[in-house]
Amino acid sequence: MTFSVHGLAVSRGVAIGRAVLVASSRADVGQYFVGPDKTETEIERVRISCNAVTDEITRLQNDLPKDAPHEIAALLDVHLMLLQDEQLIDGINHWITDRHYNAEWALITQYELIARQFDEMEDPYLRERKADLEQVIERILRHMKGVASPLQHVGGRAGSSRKHSQDLLLDDTQDVPLVLVAHDISPADMLQFKQSLFAGFATDVGGKTSHTAIVARSMDIPAVVGARSASQLIKQDDWVIIDGEAGVLIVDPSPIILAEYGFKQRQGELERQRLNRLKNTPALTMDGQRIELLANIEMPDDTLGAVEAGAVGVGLFRSEFLFMGRHGKLPDENEQYQAYRKAIEGMQGLPVTIRTVDIGSDKPLDRPAGKVQDRHLNPALGLRAIRWSLADPPMFLTQLRAILRAAFHGRVNLLVPMLAHASEIRQTLALIAQARAQLDKHGVPYGPVHLGAMIEVPAAALTVPLFLRYFDFLSIGTNDLTQYTLAIDRADEAVAHLYDPCHPAVLRLIADTIAECQRQGKGITVCGEMAGDITMTRLLLGLGLRSFSMHPSQILAVKQQILRADTAKLKVWAQQVRDSEEPGLLL
Repeated sequence: MTFSVHGLAVSRGVAIGRAVLVASSRADVGQYFVGPDKTETEIERVRISCNAVTDEITRLQNDLPKDAPHEIAALLDVHLMLLQDEQLIDGINHWITDRHYNAEWALITQYELIARQFDEMEDPYLRERKADLEQVIERILRHMKGVASPLQHVGGRAGSSRKHSQDLLLDDTQDVPLVLVAHDISPADMLQFKQSLFAGFATDVGGKTSHTAIVARSMDIPAVVGARSASQLIKQDDWVIIDGEAGVLIVDPSPIILAEYGFKQRQGELERQRLNRLKNTPALTMDGQRIELLANIEMPDDTLGAVEAGAVGVGLFRSEFLFMGRHGKLPDENEQYQAYRKAIEGMQGLPVTIRTVDIGSDKPLDRPAGKVQDRHLNPALGLRAIRWSLADPPMFLTQLRAILRAAFHGRVNLLVPMLAHASEIRQTLALIAQARAQLDKHGVPYGPVHLGAMIEVPAAALTVPLFLRYFDFLSIGTNDLTQYTLAIDRADEAVAHLYDPCHPAVLRLIADTIAECQRQGKGITVCGEMAGDITMTRLLLGLGLRSFSMHPSQILAVKQQILRADTAKLKVWAQQVRDSEEPGLLL
């Protein structure tokens, strides 16, 4: 009987195939106590398995094919760091030595302890890093059990020879396509998509910023994550349709539904080919308005994907990813300088906007995560972003010097997050001037930068003229602006349905910010999720936006919307949407 499972849409396209289920290694972990004379043996078992996983991931890194997405190499680095995490290893040894747990039980217990700390983090990207830890634990457990990677031997035809009426719609001379259904999939396992017949995948866990989702987008694989009970509801060898755009799995579809999605799949392939032809097409509207399409990146190597997608620059380099997972040892000035320089040179003369570290009490850097002193009642409203930087001037000056030095090698914009007060603006500008003076004193060359501020709290949006007296450009972070305007934690399932970037208050703050920048002749960019959402492109164009920054995978689809748009006609309609009590109904 046909039924559907809903999750999160993270990667475009449709996949149709037989389900291959991958069970979690944690499901059948034995729990028993060991005597004092056995503790060293159990600790050694953990050490051997961790070393084996480290060797396995290192080999994967060394053998990465040239066409492997660069995101995978970065994610494998994250897994290697987790394998060396002192909190993980020391905790496991504690459960074995002090509580006499067997190795597997100790491993799972420490995972659950650290996982709770991730759950308490405010930042959605960091919260979803729990999935990376879980994937590392899975690999260690598999080595303890002597079990191969769940994807290692999967290939060829689907496991069952039974026939459904759907089979008649496929060319029986070809291998039956497969779709993977799992609790989660690690980046290392994802590599095997290139050598397998998997057409797509679905996972129980994950969010739009999970590593699984990031890799799916980079590899252009139809995927649905966060489908919760998918791996329990779907049976081995079931026919499954993965609708990566709607975030839906359709299980045991009827021939009519299968034919409909087969047509949609072919249309999607044709659309993808058409979009690829737009890469070198200038982003001009029908009435001749030139639109700037920029890329959001997290690491220097991400510039490769940005250039390949036809981005005309980087609109947001999230520098905090250089600071994370380092167990209190922050990157020094030279390490940061080299990273920023690599990104600048990777963009081949195009501008790069580097945001100063957007970190805070929910993302502690100077001590292991989870200690009592790091916890705050509401981290989103606490010491984060520019507040955190201004509270630690030496750290901030180190980053500012590194950015200024990197600007010697290309066009750089320096972007400051979460400003709200005139005093914060003055302090920031004073520290930038101090960083320049320090470089001058030591004769270190540096380049000019354009200064920008993020508009992501209502206080900033309502005092835009103040900001424009000090800054060359502004960038609207629609994710936080929506969250703070509506007092909604979008990660809280109880209220997430109220998170609405089309709320009249949010749209008016965005529209007024764009209008004020236009009046004063200052640059304005949107770099939040709205920028890459093709359902919002026409509205933002109508409101006067001429610069969008988004994930590189979204650029061509947004460009297509721009080429079909007439901003003169959209302006009147966008004003009606802005003034409406329920703007979403007009979109």
